[in-house]
Amino acid sequence: MMKKVSVFDEAKFTDLTFHSFLVHDSEHFKIINFNFKAGQHMPVHSHEIEGQLTIVVLSGEGEFLSEDDAIPCKTGDVLVSDIAEPHGVRAVTDMRVLVTIAPPI
Repeated sequence: MMKKVSVFDEAKFTDLTFHSFLVHDSEHFKIINFNFKAGQHMPVHSHEIEGQLTIVVLSGEGEFLSEDDAIPCKTGDVLVSDIAEPHGVRAVTDMRVLVTIAPPI
């Protein structure tokens, strides 16, 4: 099965908090698009399961967050992490990210 999704058309920005859009969900992995307006963030959090995640910056600039660090990121940057490792995102400009989680939670 092939599936095409245009996250730039489907996913929106909102003023109150970041917006999420489920791109794909299967037994193998999950893909979620998050859109952040400048200044919005996803708090640092972790999941008590085994697996990995990627966060791909589709557009904009911000920071990948951990418990004690903030790593600057921009369009084209990719973070790879264990799901159990604390992670978050903060937008400096309007920012779109694509998160892949395997296995899905």
